[in-house]
Amino acid sequence: MKLEELQATVGQALGTSKWFEVGQDRINQFADATEDHQYIHVDPVRAKDSPFGQTIAHGFLTLSLLAPMMEDATPPLETKMSVNYGFNKVRFLSPVRSGKRIRGHFTLVELVEKRPGQWQQTVEVSVEIEGEEKPALLAEWIFQHFA
Repeated sequence: MKLEELQATVGQALGTSKWFEVGQDRINQFADATEDHQYIHVDPVRAKDSPFGQTIAHGFLTLSLLAPMMEDATPPLETKMSVNYGFNKVRFLSPVRSGKRIRGHFTLVELVEKRPGQWQQTVEVSVEIEGEEKPALLAEWIFQHFA
């Protein structure tokens, strides 16, 4: 999709990703990669006595899954390069318990040409937890695209 075509969809949903399972193996691998081995993530026995009743995913694990969710949910853009520019805001609203599935919902908030050939895209993201009313996270994600 061309950026000019995408610009016509500001305010509209871009898509919803497939479900991604967040199992204990994935949580443990993330703990190893980030050196964050807090018991609520990696110790199922001890986590039973936590307010969550079991192990939960790291918030940053959920956040890191936005990239494959976005790739799955939205059409590819015709650009020379696109880069993650950061976030205006991120809120972790509900824990993702081990074994749950999550998926992302993406809405185009803004797409503006900042300089000739350089576009800035802002996307609102909500991560749904299967079977739960409250989302895992809400975020406003920014990209830079170079045409």
